[in-house]
Amino acid sequence: MIIPAKSPQAKEADILVKGLQSYFVSKLNAVALRFGEGRSCKAVDWGRDGGKHGGGVRYEARDSAVFDRGSVNVSQVHYDDNKTKKLGSATAISTIIHPYNPHAPSMHMHISWTQMKDGTGYWRIMADLNPSIIGESELDKESFSSTLKEVTGVLYEEGAAQGDRYFYIPVLGRHRGVSHYYLEGYNSGDFEADKAFVLEVGESVINKYISILSEKLGKYPIVTKEDKEEQLAYHTLYLFQVLTLDRGTTSGLLVHDQNDVGIMGSIPSHVNRDILASWVQKMPKPQDVLVKALLKALPNKMPTPVEENTKKALANVVRRHYKKYPGALSMQASGEIIPPTVDNHK
Repeated sequence: MIIPAKSPQAKEADILVKGLQSYFVSKLNAVALRFGEGRSCKAVDWGRDGGKHGGGVRYEARDSAVFDRGSVNVSQVHYDDNKTKKLGSATAISTIIHPYNPHAPSMHMHISWTQMKDGTGYWRIMADLNPSIIGESELDKESFSSTLKEVTGVLYEEGAAQGDRYFYIPVLGRHRGVSHYYLEGYNSGDFEADKAFVLEVGESVINKYISILSEKLGKYPIVTKEDKEEQLAYHTLYLFQVLTLDRGTTSGLLVHDQNDVGIMGSIPSHVNRDILASWVQKMPKPQDVLVKALLKALPNKMPTPVEENTKKALANVVRRHYKKYPGALSMQASGEIIPPTVDNHK
């Protein structure tokens, strides 16, 4: 049994993120029914310390005709019974969808409420569009960014600027995606108004992405070998960014090892280990050591599969690396530091 946080605000945030999860999963199931084999997402539960300190449920996409990988994760962890912790609770939805069709872009969204025991708290909002085929992405970029701009209003410029900083990959001189939004530490002082704002952002991002996904699947029913190779190269870049730069992923892995598969839910099904190996020489020390260790954890196959046991091995590599080189945490993505409290998966 999962024991929820006691805070009234945490309870409301939990209702909000679970509502967004249910809404998004229903949309993904509808896409699978329309374009794939109609296989619905599967629920997987997990408990923090057996549920004593919270836990969550993630829905994993199962329709391989439509999705390469997909996960819609909701979690709530809390420390109501631990007087030594300043953190009260952290409640989040974190989702990543990687379509099978290379013409359809991936999408990541994270919305969370973090609350201290003194009652203070804040929202975090992240949303980004990640196409495999950059040459086809301009209209999707404009559409996704316009939706974010419309729904976030005066907060758009701040979030877009921080998103661009956070998802930039210095050694490759490019971003992970084409449209990025990251609003950190948001609290207007009116919890109910903020909750309504966050809900509207989440629903708008989901609706826009489903629209883009459906349009692409309808427009490009045939996938070529060249398309899949380009997608494989992009999926390699995605894994590289998540495991070497993403503070949220690293923070979640360092806190505990009870949800490694969920936290690593953003990793695509296959990557190109040869491309990943070519980036070792670009990495500053000691991050070159990290990439070499990631390569050892990956199967020696091409294309390189990333199954559940490999995800766990990769998670352990990241954990061991930052415990050995804690100073290397400062070399991760710029922007606000994400406290190690929420089980993020990017």
